[in-house]
Amino acid sequence: MLKCAITSGEGWAALEHVRRWSHEGVQYVQLREKQLAAGELVKLAAAMRAGLRGSGETKLLVNGRPDVAVAAGADGVHLTAQEGELTVDQVRAVFGAAGAGTPMISVSCHTLEEVWRAVGEGVDFILFGPVFEKRVDGEMIGEGVGLGRLQEACEVADRTPVLALGGVTWPRAELCIEAGASGVAGIRLFG
Repeated sequence: MLKCAITSGEGWAALEHVRRWSHEGVQYVQLREKQLAAGELVKLAAAMRAGLRGSGETKLLVNGRPDVAVAAGADGVHLTAQEGELTVDQVRAVFGAAGAGTPMISVSCHTLEEVWRAVGEGVDFILFGPVFEKRVDGEMIGEGVGLGRLQEACEVADRTPVLALGGVTWPRAELCIEAGASGVAGIRLFG
């Protein structure tokens, strides 16, 4: 399982990559554009969704915005594990009230407690990390938790798929799979 994230400032420029990623086997594209107003975010998500139609089985998830996801016809939502964020039940309620079906829901987790909570809430899959390191604009800002902790997260998650995130390269992806991950997620990995 492969997931690619589009981060703030890349949205419209990354639109050209969406179809390519789908053809290359990326199962999920996460749109994480924090700087765009809701209306512009809906336009971007709808354009990405249109780019994915007919080009494979790639699903579009909108970061933290079920209203935008519904309006754009996206497949679901990605949530953070931070306190005060929307819950899985709240996201499903928004999709249900809009008659938009059952959303695909993923969540970022950084601790085993967060993994346990996400599984209990019934998420479809978990992004766990940073496994190796966390970098922003090429600068390392945090150490990774390591493959041992990834393996523990996969064990806690049981049947809920876990994707490794953070410093994952193609050679490191195999190590993540060996540790129990169902796949990998990244930004630079799919550049």
